[in-house]
Amino acid sequence: MRISTRGRYALRAMVDLALHSTGTPISRQEIAVRQGISANYVAQLFRQLRQAQLVKAIKGPGGGYILARSPAAISAGDVLRAVEGPLAVAWCIMPENDQRCQRIESCAVRPLLERITQAIADVVDNVTLQDLCDLATTQNESIK
Repeated sequence: MRISTRGRYALRAMVDLALHSTGTPISRQEIAVRQGISANYVAQLFRQLRQAQLVKAIKGPGGGYILARSPAAISAGDVLRAVEGPLAVAWCIMPENDQRCQRIESCAVRPLLERITQAIADVVDNVTLQDLCDLATTQNESIK
């Protein structure tokens, strides 16, 4: 399984939002410039993140985005699922998959795929935006 550019950019944008949050909305242009992502792409990502109730959009002059919850209450898994959909190493492992694999009962590989999928979920669900912010802050301090 690979996390797409969409997933990586969404995580970067959300960490940026969390790091620069002062209680006032942050514009997509500010995030775009700091992260080297186009402002239109940031808008697309934040549309999905808003639908997942991870951010709130504030319209009008001085508008932008704010986190819907504290950074400690938003996991990397929340962000990835909002923009990527279900996380699974194979289509046959996805719980909401309508197409049932014909080999589901006898597949020798399925238990391994389920374990890998669960391990990925465990990692991304146990890392919060706050954890990523703390790592970013530590990395920036060590560079100075």
